Amino acid sequence: MSFPITPTEGLIAGALAMGFLIAALFFLKFWRRTGDRLFLAFSAAFGLMAVGNALPVLLGTPHEERSGIYLFRLAAFVLIIVAVLAKNLRRGA
Repeated sequence: MSFPITPTEGLIAGALAMGFLIAALFFLKFWRRTGDRLFLAFSAAFGLMAVGNALPVLLGTPHEERSGIYLFRLAAFVLIIVAVLAKNLRRGA
C-alpha cells in the first residue's frame, strides 16, 4: 500500500529544506571569510540535507520508496565526519 505525501508533510519538508539551505549559506559565508575547509564541508553537507528533504516532495515519492533518498543524508554525515577528522588530524600534525 502506497502512502502519498500529504500537504502538511510537504510544507514541513519544504521548511526543513529551507532551513538547511540557510545554514548552508551561513557556512558558505564563513568559509569565504576564513578560507577554512571545515566550513565548506559543513555548507556542502547542509546542501545535501536540503536536497534529501526536498526530493521526496518534488518527485512525489511514496514513503515506502524513499530508501535511496536517504543516501543524501548518509553522504552529508560522512562528509561532516571526514571534515572534522581531517581538521583534527591536521591540527595534531
